[in-house]
Amino acid sequence: MFRNSLNRFFPAPKFLISPSFGLDISDESLKFVELISQKNGIRMGRYGEQKIPAGIIESGKIKDPKRLEQVLLSLRKEQGIRFVRVSLPEEQVYLFRLRLDKAGLENIRESIELSLEEHIPIAAKEAIFDYELIEEDEKSLKLQVASIPTNIIENYLSVFRNSKISVQSFELEAQAISRAVIKKDDPGTYMIVDFGQTRTGIFIVSRGVVMFTSTLEVGGIMLTNMIKKNFNVSFEEAEKMKKEFGLQRNTENREMFSVLLNVASILRDEIVKHFLYWHTHPDEEGKDHPKIGKIILCGGDANLIGLVEYFSISIKSKVETANVWINIGDRAKYIPEITFNRSLTFAAALGLALGDFEYD
Repeated sequence: MFRNSLNRFFPAPKFLISPSFGLDISDESLKFVELISQKNGIRMGRYGEQKIPAGIIESGKIKDPKRLEQVLLSLRKEQGIRFVRVSLPEEQVYLFRLRLDKAGLENIRESIELSLEEHIPIAAKEAIFDYELIEEDEKSLKLQVASIPTNIIENYLSVFRNSKISVQSFELEAQAISRAVIKKDDPGTYMIVDFGQTRTGIFIVSRGVVMFTSTLEVGGIMLTNMIKKNFNVSFEEAEKMKKEFGLQRNTENREMFSVLLNVASILRDEIVKHFLYWHTHPDEEGKDHPKIGKIILCGGDANLIGLVEYFSISIKSKVETANVWINIGDRAKYIPEITFNRSLTFAAALGLALGDFEYD
């Protein structure tokens, strides 16, 4: 989303066919991925992660633009990145559904703009928006609309402009992740759980459109810190123990399991809450939501040993670890240099970069 709105003002150069860069920005880091179009399909080029010092970005808002510019200038110098597709912070985006009658409808964007203030807590003139078509019949259009304060977009654009990096599009992190982990043109409904370092995103995607997003202040660092405190070890040792033992429920791992279960159960309860709400509450028109086919885990701590099994048993639903290469290549023929476990942290960046291969 937001690619249509931005392309009216910042059209992508015609010669930008390859490579494509996706840049996933969070409060703590930025991750980039380069995808290259070759005769035998899409292949991964350069990739990496760069830490963002505390205080530069908070809850998706840029607090120190000059320091962020320095980070981006360094990235441009080291990697030669000139054009990027960038993720937007979920915390600053408003999502809502809207039905428009076709009778008398002349301009979809103007009609959405007239309805904005009924759905978001800011003035229409202070917001930028984009939309996806959910369904259409003879009488109406059903749209999913995403809106964000204009000043948020302008702040990001200013920083990139000063860093001499051109933004091809801004897009919801959830939409980018879904493009990476759900097979293209899959009409199903899925819940994606992005288990990151400091927070977890919970998204519901149906027919390729993000219908719901939520952010939980629970992440992998919380697990590591609990191990550090309970076993009186260094952060590095705690991280190693977390990866080695995880949520294995056996005699040797009984104490570790109990420690990690405290955080895992918090995350499980949030997943269950949204899962049940989706299935028990009809949409704005009184219709039942489509059934969630499965829960897909991605993010840096999605590969925690035993996590998939724990969620599957306790939620009583199909849960699986994401395959971020599902729309990039046949893993039997193409093996990226990045490890599969680490690739889970690059889901958003990969999805952003895939945007160049999906849209003209």
